[in-house]
Amino acid sequence: MTHQPALQLGMFLMPVHDPDKPLAQCFDEDLELVVRCEELGFSEFWVGEHHSSSVENIVMPEIFIGKALGMTSRIRIGPAPVCLQYHHPAHVASRLAFLDHLSHGRLNLCFGPGAIPSDLEIYGVDPKQSGGLVGEAIEAILGIWSQDPPIEFHGKFWDFRLSEHIDPEMGVGVLHKPLQQPYPPIMVPCITRDSVGVQKAAGRGFLPISHHMVSTGTLQNHWATYESGARQHGRQARISDWRVSRNVFVAETTGEARRLAAGNSMGKCIEYILELTRRGPGLEIWKRDPSQSDADCNLDYFMDEVVIAGDPPRVAQMLRELRDQVGGFGTLVLTAHDWDDKQSWIRSLELLAQEVIPALNAGLSEPAETN
Repeated sequence: MTHQPALQLGMFLMPVHDPDKPLAQCFDEDLELVVRCEELGFSEFWVGEHHSSSVENIVMPEIFIGKALGMTSRIRIGPAPVCLQYHHPAHVASRLAFLDHLSHGRLNLCFGPGAIPSDLEIYGVDPKQSGGLVGEAIEAILGIWSQDPPIEFHGKFWDFRLSEHIDPEMGVGVLHKPLQQPYPPIMVPCITRDSVGVQKAAGRGFLPISHHMVSTGTLQNHWATYESGARQHGRQARISDWRVSRNVFVAETTGEARRLAAGNSMGKCIEYILELTRRGPGLEIWKRDPSQSDADCNLDYFMDEVVIAGDPPRVAQMLRELRDQVGGFGTLVLTAHDWDDKQSWIRSLELLAQEVIPALNAGLSEPAETN
């Protein structure tokens, strides 16, 4: 076993809210969550992008991030992901460069596709072309950030140029570059096994962040796939760069934690994602292995094998076991859930940050033996 890095904490706000809750209340609570996370020592916070959902209801994470930056001073914040097939690459490059300067370099990035069918429909995007749109957009954005105009980009999906109206004397024809050079840290979402996209991202030095619904076996495959991609491109993958997202709930007793997690907004979120997936590509991506039946891929399975719920000692043990099984990771990214019981959710965060993580990291003070 190799020595594992101290575990950092992050938060991923999809968000998943009660559609009957007023939007302003949802967003106020989400902003309060950012502040609470910073107070509890979280290192990063992620915000999802969805355009046509009453449940996942943040349309432009950059606007949310702009306000959250003014309410915090240390925590790094980023969109996860920027859904690149919906936006012109020059617009994305410019607004993210602007946001990086506004953040004084606290911006993280994650690029990827959107998955809600109604989002694809409203923007007229063929789902079969999403991968191509995203890949070309990444090429275009990195090109804008790495050179000065004149710029031309001619791809299958995106075609633009800035060459005829450049006036240096008047400052016209300039595309801004990020504060962090060459650009902010870029993450890549990891969901499926053996992803070619993850291998390519590893070759570019993008960093992996694994989905909160995948099995332990799939997590193992994510790191193997990423590490292989890095090696093929002459890069050294660092386990401390890997982010693993999980549903975590901590209470005073393990029985209470499991009961609350299964019945509160966490359990409802898992069932929502399962149903959304069932109506779309199918449940295979969430199964422990191909032999698992659809009927068995349910909330009980997730509570038993994927969700981390318990009292502080039990949660510390479960996290220790998970890290041992997958070889370690540097940041545990919690999935944010609707505050259906604000008190218990805040208490869960406090117990995790103030008891679980210090106890877990204290056990790493001596390097483990290697074999």
